[in-house]
Amino acid sequence: MPPSYANPKKFAEHDVTVGSSPLAVPGTLSLPHGHRKRPGVVLLPPMGSFDRDETSGLNKPLKDLAWGLASRGVAVLRFDMVTYAHSQQVATRRDFTMAEEYVPYAVAAVHLLQQQPTVDPTRVFVLGHSMGGKVAPRIATAEPSIAGLVIMAGDTQPMQRSAIRVARYLARLSPGPASEAAVETMTRQAALVESPELSSSTPARELLFGLSGSYWLDLRSYDPVSTAAALDRPMLILQGGRDYQVTVEDDLSRWKEGLSHRPDVTIQIYEADNHLFFSGTGPSTPAEYDPAQHVDPAVIADIAAWLRPHPGMFARFVRVFSRE
Repeated sequence: MPPSYANPKKFAEHDVTVGSSPLAVPGTLSLPHGHRKRPGVVLLPPMGSFDRDETSGLNKPLKDLAWGLASRGVAVLRFDMVTYAHSQQVATRRDFTMAEEYVPYAVAAVHLLQQQPTVDPTRVFVLGHSMGGKVAPRIATAEPSIAGLVIMAGDTQPMQRSAIRVARYLARLSPGPASEAAVETMTRQAALVESPELSSSTPARELLFGLSGSYWLDLRSYDPVSTAAALDRPMLILQGGRDYQVTVEDDLSRWKEGLSHRPDVTIQIYEADNHLFFSGTGPSTPAEYDPAQHVDPAVIADIAAWLRPHPGMFARFVRVFSRE
């Protein structure tokens, strides 16, 4: 069942192809009805084998975002990750990097959206969730025509360190030998990621999440905050207060510190939301992702309002506030 904020009668969807190489990926374009020029948004899921909806069990957070924004007059393009659409081909490549996973597809999607007759080509934005948010500044650096960024739960702590933090959090929720072993394994693999011995030939089986040495070398060299600080585009940064994967303390604090000089950055915290921006109470756990649910309506409303042009849209101050 669609979320309450989505009205499929207000937009039409059709399939598209993003990219032109043999590893091009399928996507979905959601276009609001009408002929007036409107803003557009390209959606980016987290790292890994995600489809265009960011399907997680019974939930589809990127589809929620696409339908919610399209219902409010925003054109939206979302696409399958290359690691989902061409998983076997990517798995055999030892030189595959985060940049290759995201940048060419996001740039191609931006260009495709800009070509739509009812989209204002000067107002096409990129919205990334989790790793998609982390990499968004890199994409905007590669494509100057991007009008701005929406970063949802974008991680800034080095991923090898956040992996240990998350493993310890989960071990506290479910203590026991298996959890302790998981923390030990994560710690050992993270140490290799940070070691000067890491190289493109380091076996992926010895590294966190089975990612290649090339992937980790690329990640180590990329700082999302300093990259964002060098951009001249406005940004909306959203964070769930109950998120244990990307946290206010470990990740959002770095966005705040690194972008404190930027008057065109808006930061919003949704105190009741978890990593998928689903609302709840108490400490967040993996089990709370199981029931079918939808992205917080306030998140949809706030993104749509930020995208809508108005005199105070890029106000000359940084706003940081929380939603209960």
